[in-house]
Order: sequence, then structure tokens, then C-alpha cells
Amino acid sequence: MQAGVTAEVLAPIIVPPHSRRRAALEISCGEIGFHAVKSHEIVDMRECLILTRGLFALVQQLRSRFGFLKAPADLHVTETLTGFDLGVRSPQKLNPQMSADLAGAVAGLGIVRVSFNNALVLESAPPQVEVGGVRVHLPPYSFLQSTLEGEAVLQERVRKIVGKAKLVADLFSGVGTFALPLAKKARVHAVEQDALALAALAEAAKSPGLKPVTTERRDLFKLPLTLPELNSYDAVVLDPPRAGAEAQVRQLAKSRVPVIAYVSCNAASFARDAAILVQGGYRLGPVTPIDQFLWSSHIELVAAFVRNKR
Repeated sequence: MQAGVTAEVLAPIIVPPHSRRRAALEISCGEIGFHAVKSHEIVDMRECLILTRGLFALVQQLRSRFGFLKAPADLHVTETLTGFDLGVRSPQKLNPQMSADLAGAVAGLGIVRVSFNNALVLESAPPQVEVGGVRVHLPPYSFLQSTLEGEAVLQERVRKIVGKAKLVADLFSGVGTFALPLAKKARVHAVEQDALALAALAEAAKSPGLKPVTTERRDLFKLPLTLPELNSYDAVVLDPPRAGAEAQVRQLAKSRVPVIAYVSCNAASFARDAAILVQGGYRLGPVTPIDQFLWSSHIELVAAFVRNKR
């Protein structure tokens, strides 16, 4: 930690091998895989202990089917309840021939949707995931926790931190990783910049058995929730991208929010934001590391910040 902030760090929770359900890979000239460290070189994937067995088998079949691509392309692959979701990012343009080639390349592989850049090429069924017992239609290229096991631990920790709060703000909510399970006991206001993710969350929140979930599209880096907005909540959940949530955290540090559940995928930005909250009068609880990025330097963290009594 920094700025004199200390924290109790619990033993890490490690997900099992063959559990990663989504990946961003590059394909070029018959090679497919991740990039080498600090390089654009593709490490051709012939074995993988990280991806689910189904996802790895799919990747191997894709290797020989994309020869029609004339330039390196990024493949975003996700294993969902209804089948595989494939998103292709390429400098090439979509045209009728490209659409036909893509459809032929994925035939018989259990792929239910193909997107090319920002265009839908085909969809035989909406890719669905289950979040807190609620079915969510996953938008193309959506952020999703890498593993089901890691997601479950994060949700359990966040629920425990939030406790009996009746009104919760879920900031950087995505498709509802925390908003949907929390809505079983609390009213939730979900804030997210990604319009498609927010629409998917709003639709899923109509499921029976949930308390009201309101949504707001907002860039929290430029327009963080203000003090009057924050002070109406019993708890706030933060799950920002790797850059952290400095602008929002500076507002929270001045607020009266009783408890904050902070989920982070970057220890450095978490340490910076934690220092701001502690200097603002919050007490940092134990930090739980969750290793769902096996054999890498990345780690997921979750911790509680409780407002000191004034």
C-alpha cells in the first residue's frame, strides 16, 4: 500500500485450472494464441491449462478455418450457457464475401453468434450467462468475470460487505455482476458507461424476485457521482477497470456513505484509491486476493472500506 496505509491481506483464493471462460486471442497465418510478454509475437497455442476444455477445443478448430483473413485479427471468444460467442476485430471491412466466409468458418462449432468489428454477422441464439441466478443476454465483446469460480467468490464477498443495506449504488456495473445478486435484498442503482451492457442489465433486472434496479448511463471518470447523490446510499460497490476510480473515490472520500465494497483488478490503482479513502476517514478491512488469472502477475482484489464515526 502507499501513503502509510497498511492492510491485512488474507490468503489468496485460487481458481482451478481449465476455468477461464473468455479470452482475447490473435490469429494470423495459421497461428492462434496470446501475445508473448511485451511483444506482438503470437505464442501459438497447442496446450492450455487456463481456458475451459470446451473453449480450448474451439480455439484449436478455429486455427485452420480463418485462412481467408488477409491480416492479423483479434478473436474475442466466450463460452456461454447457450453456446460460444465469437467477436472478430480486424482492419478488414465487412462485405458479402466476408460474411459468407465467416458463416462457413464457424459452421458446426457450436458458435451461436459472430460479430465482426461492430456488425452482427449471424446469431442463431442469444448468448446467455447466469448472474446471481438471473439469465443475462450478453452483448458482443462484453466484459465478464474471467471465471465462474472467481465471480462467485467476489459476489459472496461483496454481499457480505454490503450487509443489510437497503439502497446500494453499483458503480461500473457492467451487465450486473453485483447489481443482480444484490437486488435480491436491496434496491440498486447501477451506473455504467457501456450502453449495451446497461441495457442487458436493465432487461435482466425485470426477472421475478428482484427488488427494483434503476440504471444510468454515465462516464464516471468524467462525471463521478456527487456528494448529494452519494449521501443517499447505504452502501456503494465499485468495480472499475484497471485505471481504478480516482475521480469517483475523491468524491466518496468526502461522503457519508457508511460502507464501500471495492473490487479491483489492478493492485497499483487499488492502493492509490485506498489511500484516498483512508485519508478521507474510511477504515480499510481485510483484502482478499482472488487469483483467476493463473500463472500471470495479475490478481483480483476485494475489500471493505467502512466510514469511521465522526
